[in-house]
Parts: sequence; structure tokens; C-alpha cells
Amino acid sequence: MSASIGSSTPAFDLVTLGEAMIEFNQTRAGERQFLQGFGGDTSNAAIAAARAGATCAYLTRLGTDPFGDELMALWHAEGVDTSGIQRDARHPTGVYFVTHGESGHQFSYLRSNSAASRMAPQWLEQAPTRDILQSTRMLLVSGISLAISASACDTVFAAMTVARAAGAQVALDSNLRLKLWPLERARACITHAVSLCDIFLPSLDDMTVLTGLQEPGEIIDWSHRHGAGTVVLKLGDKGALVSVNGARIAVPVFKANAVDATGAGDCFCGNLLARIAAGDDVAAAARYANAAASIAVEGFGAVAPLPRPEQVTLRMG
Repeated sequence: MSASIGSSTPAFDLVTLGEAMIEFNQTRAGERQFLQGFGGDTSNAAIAAARAGATCAYLTRLGTDPFGDELMALWHAEGVDTSGIQRDARHPTGVYFVTHGESGHQFSYLRSNSAASRMAPQWLEQAPTRDILQSTRMLLVSGISLAISASACDTVFAAMTVARAAGAQVALDSNLRLKLWPLERARACITHAVSLCDIFLPSLDDMTVLTGLQEPGEIIDWSHRHGAGTVVLKLGDKGALVSVNGARIAVPVFKANAVDATGAGDCFCGNLLARIAAGDDVAAAARYANAAASIAVEGFGAVAPLPRPEQVTLRMG
């Protein structure tokens, strides 16, 4: 860590906040074999950013169960700071399953009343959580962070406000999951979160559902109009469209031999923010992030295939 918490230089390049989970990923469609791994969009992004060279911290709540212990060990191994994580003896660590079929990958969750869903704004008022939020260049939250409970939604809004007041850039990944909440509430909460962010990282699919708009340019206009100064619209196999203060740049995709898209968007977000923290402009960071995501989809699980910089550099040519 290049600086200590409380110093004038931020201790962290990126802090992410949300729910981390244990993943069971089906290794072949139709079969009852699952590979245990780790997931949770903001956790994946933190690990992706750490592997890309950023100094990262994760904020969440975990059960005191063995699954929580495994996640703590994972972050320690990846160099992600865990000093702000709370353990909860009464509520479990969340679990999810990924199955694969002709329509792609699908998620099934066991996260009701999880430890992370019990986070509340008061948690942010305590040390070291408060100090971590005030000692970062960037904060990343997501639509899933907002969706897991009403108190978690309030916590995310509060974290965005605290970090921004301390001078951090706040990034928001849309990550819409309608299994977690009704569309009308999702639309209202994500729209409000856009007004609190500096960098909005939506996907085309999410925004088509949320806004009814289908054209990328219209979605970017909507995002700027609701408060985001920088927008990086993820277009799947068509790459990304970057817009900074109205100037738009198309960023092409890299070819990949995809086997599992789980966590690809999280890989993109983590690498993008890591490169911005390292001094890249947004378009260059998006190109790097596209290359990283193209590598991540070539392996199973959300965490195991996240690339290292030398792999990304090779992919970029």
C-alpha cells in the first residue's frame, strides 16, 4: 500500500462495496457437476483491478461460516484489503449457482437474509469503514449492491455521498438483476444512483430494460442527462462506446474463444478503473478492459480466469 489511511495521498486506488458470494458453476450443460469458485460483482471487480496493479479494498459483510472464511482467504491471497469487512454470526454468506444452456448462463441464488443484505448506513460511520471510504481515488458500486435489500440500497447511496465528498470519483455498474427487485424500484434507485456517480458503466441490455431506449446514443444521452459526466456503455460482442462530456469514441471488441461469460462485465469494470487510476484516458482504459474481458470468458468461473497484465498486453498485440 502506497499510503496510509488518513494521509493526504489516498491509500487506495479503488474501493468496491457490495455482496461477495460462493459460486457453484456448472462445468457442462445438463450435467450435475459444479466447480466451486467465488463471485459477487463488486468482489470480482476488486480482484480484477488488484490483478491489474491497483491498490484495492473491499467493503462487505460476511457470515462467520466456512464460506466467509474462504472469501477472506481469497482476498488476502489477491492483495485486496479486508480491514473494513464485518463478520456476522447470525446471518450466512450468500451462495449462487450458474447453469449453462442454449440461452446462455443463468443464475440461481441462495442469498435471502444474507450477512451482506443486512448492511446499514450506520456501518459507514464507524472506523475503519469510514476511513477507507475517505481514503480512495475511486469507489465502485453496482445495481446488485442496491438491490439486495432496502438497507443495503440506503448504504450504497450513503457510501457514494461520503466518497464523493472526500474527493473520490464514484463509479456505478448498472448490473440489473430483476430476480432481486421489481423493475419500477430498480429504475428509480438506479436512476438516483446515476445522479450520484461520476463514471457510469451500463450495459446495453440493462439500459434497454430500464429506459425503453435501444439506440446506444440515446442511452448515453439519458445517462448524461441524469448526472453522469463519463459513460462507458458496454455493447457485448460489439465492444464499448465511451462518452466523456459528449465526445464519443467506439472501442472495438477482441476476439475470444468464449466458454463462460460469468463475471466478464466485472472484469471489464475492474480493469477499466485500474487503468484510469494508473493514468490512462477513458478510451485507452476501455480498450485494455475489453482485452481483459476477452481473456476472462475463455475460462470457467468469475474469478479464476481474471487475467494478469502480461496476458492482457499479449492479447492487445
